[in-house]
Amino acid sequence: MAYQYWSYEILHRLCMDAFTKFGFSEQEADIIQDVLLTSDLYGIESHGMQRMVRYHKCIEKGMIKIDAKPEVVFETPISAVIDAHDAMGQLVSHRAMEMAIEKAKVSGVGIVSVRNSNHYGIAGYYAKMACREGLMGFSCTNSEAIMVPTNARMAMLGSNPIACAFPAEPYDFFFDSSTTVVTRGKLEMYNKMEKPLPEGWALNKDGHPSTDAPDVLANIVAKNGGGIMPLGGSTETLGSHKGYGYGMLCEIFASILSMGATSNYCMVGGKGNICHGFMAINPAFFGDPEAIKEHFSKFLQELRQAPKADGAERIYTHGEKEVEAVERIRKNGVPVNDNTMVEVLDLCNYLGLDFSSYFGDYRPPVKEDVFKGNY
Repeated sequence: MAYQYWSYEILHRLCMDAFTKFGFSEQEADIIQDVLLTSDLYGIESHGMQRMVRYHKCIEKGMIKIDAKPEVVFETPISAVIDAHDAMGQLVSHRAMEMAIEKAKVSGVGIVSVRNSNHYGIAGYYAKMACREGLMGFSCTNSEAIMVPTNARMAMLGSNPIACAFPAEPYDFFFDSSTTVVTRGKLEMYNKMEKPLPEGWALNKDGHPSTDAPDVLANIVAKNGGGIMPLGGSTETLGSHKGYGYGMLCEIFASILSMGATSNYCMVGGKGNICHGFMAINPAFFGDPEAIKEHFSKFLQELRQAPKADGAERIYTHGEKEVEAVERIRKNGVPVNDNTMVEVLDLCNYLGLDFSSYFGDYRPPVKEDVFKGNY
């Protein structure tokens, strides 16, 4: 599958125009596009601007309500629960992490749980919000059930990512990972590229390993069984039970504390029902924050300088690759595959946006059999 490379500025303008056309304010559109394009700049194509089409479909179906008014339904000096009332996930999540940050600055810790929301993008975006304020940030979410628990054959948990960020020099520590082997977005990308899935990613409806992306995705949507394996695969031999357990931790912070829907009830009955969890911790409540930062930075540097395995050129600490990806992608452009560009063309036509004003003479190779009737 061919890729085109577009400048960040072009995609920023496209996203702003599209989301304001959807009905969001400029301030709201700016938050949404920043979450999406941050993902693209990190090299996480599955959660970047290619998600615009999915969001538009959710808006059309009434799953995402543009005029939603999220409501704080429980609050203490260090905690809160927000009912999103079907709001755009990025918007309520941005607000929730801002609340957690403010509470942490005053009380040392802030924990906010959200229910009745929608897909919120990459978990790491919100963890980094706290990190930029000198705090430790934590973010997690549940999602439509795609994870098949160890020894099961029906998806019961979402990809349920965990993200954590902590200030350090010269690179902040930044960890963002699904608790499944891969996310659903990765399956969608392989489906678009018409490539078989790698071994060890997915299971069919009978609980057997599968490399058939269209079949696995169809079974997830129809809830026929099968889905994506937890981290560690489908058996305890390589730690499947650990990935399954990490996914449960996300459920506790997101859906259980908020009294929201667990993953097996997300994307059911025309509602997103997705829940999120956010936490900010202030290092100043443990001592001198600069000394703590220096202490951590020293350990990270020792990790990078640890003896390397034969043939290995470099040891990375979490967050380095994202820093380098941002530099590379801003210089060379954001890679977008042609099938995603077909969807963007359809979306522009639907919204009355001039595709050529963003992408000039470029026209994606239309595949009517795959994309006809998207809108």
